[in-house]
Amino acid sequence: MKSRMTIGRLAEAAGVGVETIRFYQRAGLLPEPKRPLSGYREYAAEDVQRVRFIKRSQALGFSLHDIAGLLKLDGPQTCNLTHELALNKLHLVEEKIVALTSIRDALRQMVRQCELKHKRGTCPIIQSLID
Repeated sequence: MKSRMTIGRLAEAAGVGVETIRFYQRAGLLPEPKRPLSGYREYAAEDVQRVRFIKRSQALGFSLHDIAGLLKLDGPQTCNLTHELALNKLHLVEEKIVALTSIRDALRQMVRQCELKHKRGTCPIIQSLID
């Protein structure tokens, strides 16, 4: 017999809020069970796994659109398609790291200028942004 749970128990087991569960349902990522005569929708252990999958995928930077595609994958091409998607995501992350490193270096330079050359009334950071 399968273990059944309410939406609150599902949220707790998956480590998310009830509104997150509802959002995933509206987004089509998590099926909404039919309401039985008792009035309370019941969720299964597989739903906990699905919500955790969604959250872990989001933490890796996958969009909800990407995740919807991953959830639909099945069959012999699954690994190849998933690999391709992950590789594309990796390239995007590497590009962001390069851009953020450049921003960090520029901000460090501005902060050093401010610490070394601060003159009354003239802020080196503001001046470097103007120049």
